[in-house]
Amino acid sequence: MARVAVLGITGRVGSRIGAELLRRKHLVSGFARSVTGVVRTTGLTLAALNGTDTERLAAALRGHDAFVSATRFVDGIGARELIAAAHQSGVMRVLVVGGAGSLRNGPGGQTLVDAPDFPLAYRSEALAGRAFLEVLRGEQGLEWTFLSPSAEFAPGARTGHFRLGGEELLVDPQGHSRISMEDFAVALVDEIENPAHVRQRFTVGY
Repeated sequence: MARVAVLGITGRVGSRIGAELLRRKHLVSGFARSVTGVVRTTGLTLAALNGTDTERLAAALRGHDAFVSATRFVDGIGARELIAAAHQSGVMRVLVVGGAGSLRNGPGGQTLVDAPDFPLAYRSEALAGRAFLEVLRGEQGLEWTFLSPSAEFAPGARTGHFRLGGEELLVDPQGHSRISMEDFAVALVDEIENPAHVRQRFTVGY
């Protein structure tokens, strides 16, 4: 049993990561700017917290075994702030919910966000996510992991069946790249329980 802090517990991804952790009997501390309306359950503690307040975040993280950041990149905690909070708290295991935009489209291909047909509505978030990852790659003190989803990332079924990859977008035989948020959460909690991608980015898809 691990004690895991989840920043962004009220979000679509963060809430599913919290649920998966609780399903496996871990203890979860959930943080968000507002936790009003979140259902209290055994093993879950909640606190309203702005992740950009490094001092408060560091204090809240103390005593945890792992820290999951599941906030947006454009308006959430920055990479340097996350690193500082983790070091101040003493929590060395940090996992970040990434995006697909920084993945490559095949061996030697360009990153998705650099493609001319990349959706403009997601460009700012994708660029911010790529910059966040580059800062993490220069960090050697923390045991960080950055998990990118597939291109299509939405609520769905928890199947427990998926593939893991590295720097390239995963595509199925029909040419689709997708993963449910539920199975993404399974992959991330698997990584917490059995670390296999320390100081690495990896991806998950069907």
